[in-house]
Amino acid sequence: MSTDVEDFIQQNRALADQVEKFRGYWESEKQWQARREFILRNVNDFQIEDVDHLLSLSMVWANNVFLGCRYNTQLLDKVKEMAEGIEVVDAPVFKTRDEIMKKQQVE
Repeated sequence: MSTDVEDFIQQNRALADQVEKFRGYWESEKQWQARREFILRNVNDFQIEDVDHLLSLSMVWANNVFLGCRYNTQLLDKVKEMAEGIEVVDAPVFKTRDEIMKKQQVE
């Protein structure tokens, strides 16, 4: 986790504690740390009544990074911009079916 997020957590302990309740039971520690950072980096851009929208965007980003889920280009561009600066160590690398088929044809 980046230093600026750690500082934010220290300065906003109550908010950070509230964010903890959004962790899904299926999320590994690595996935949750990254998604929590996404939420904390963007929480000030959303009104309290729009927190569900932020959580949805955080799931889109995490699903794309960790599971390889694909979404429309505009949505992916938005969440990638929101996630700018978040470093995910050892994130899986996904290939499309077309990439796999092309490689097999070459061999």
